[in-house]
Amino acid sequence: MTIQVVSTDQAPAAIGPYSQAVIAGGMLYVSGQIPLDCSSGEVVDGGISAQTTKALENMKGVVEAAGGSMTQVVKVTIYITDMQQFAVVNEIYGTFFSAPYPARACVEVSKLPKGVEVEMDAIVQLS
Repeated sequence: MTIQVVSTDQAPAAIGPYSQAVIAGGMLYVSGQIPLDCSSGEVVDGGISAQTTKALENMKGVVEAAGGSMTQVVKVTIYITDMQQFAVVNEIYGTFFSAPYPARACVEVSKLPKGVEVEMDAIVQLS
């Protein structure tokens, strides 16, 4: 099986030894996207709402760079540092997807990179 690396300036560059995403077997595996501004590399201001929006925008940028669309996302994992913020995250998440919605998990974690409040990864069916 061939693995193709996806890299785009429509999402923050990887901050470690990993790819923004890889394509294998017709599937796109998007690494965790955090709410970093693509040009400055800084965490966006505005709390959980702004951070959720930016993480999803970054995910969308990677998906589209791979030739896909958000309608092809089949699975998302959401990591948040405060489950009390789930309703806010869920509302914004719903603006990026439509039925049939992707499968999803949401877990509370103690910390995320750069002190952000939310991170999301995805699996996308490209073919």
